[in-house]
Amino acid sequence: MRGLAILLWAPLVLIVATILGALVSLASQLPLAGLAEALAAEETRFAIAMSLRSSLIALALAQLLGLPTAWLLARRRFVGKAVVETVLDLPMVTPPLVAGIGLLLLLGREAPVGGALAGLGIEILFSPAGVILAQTYIASSVVIRSARAAIGAVDPGYAANAATLGLPPFWAASLVELPMAGRGLMAAAVLGWARALGEFGATLMLAGATRMRTETLPMAVYLNIASGRTDIAIACALILLALAFALLLAIRLLTADRPDPMTEAQHARPQA
Repeated sequence: MRGLAILLWAPLVLIVATILGALVSLASQLPLAGLAEALAAEETRFAIAMSLRSSLIALALAQLLGLPTAWLLARRRFVGKAVVETVLDLPMVTPPLVAGIGLLLLLGREAPVGGALAGLGIEILFSPAGVILAQTYIASSVVIRSARAAIGAVDPGYAANAATLGLPPFWAASLVELPMAGRGLMAAAVLGWARALGEFGATLMLAGATRMRTETLPMAVYLNIASGRTDIAIACALILLALAFALLLAIRLLTADRPDPMTEAQHARPQA
């Protein structure tokens, strides 16, 4: 039994020690005075503002596009559904650099879509709009998959009962199903936001790595490591780690087991 316990615990200890070792090594490279100076640098403040602004816009777009899609996948059957679901999952498994190349070719001035947008005066490539589009592309897949699971976990009988009382399907979904899936949908939003904040590869290909223009936090790490400004790179990396930890903790709290309010109401109802 002791040998079995060692066999089970050894991988866990090894993985946790490796993760913590990498984090401690990163944090110990910069003294507090240097960290404070790097955090106060104009470039760092720009990267923070760009990351927050672009990722929140990307999250809003991912939610706007993803929630109706997630509901449709959770509640409707149609021909080719498996193929559609596979296509929607591709951004999660395709290397972001590959996704970025595809978007670059799609939106280039020589392409029909890119040419049409350029004719309307809409600049996507190597601009802040490209940052938002890349983040939306990557985050949407995460939001759709997570939201679909949350909606699918809700008993469709509640919406059916609401429909029998005269509530149209749209309002039954909006006022009954989505609120009941609320914690799961919030977790999906947080996960999508985390993915948008950390996006690098597709952004690099589509928006480029231009200081003080398309410089998100991951891009700031890349640019400053390449130029030897390790203080700013480490400061931006630590900010990303802190944000990632906070968002992951939020997801854990949102998805923690809690009593179902509908079940509580049924138990609280006096018996005849």
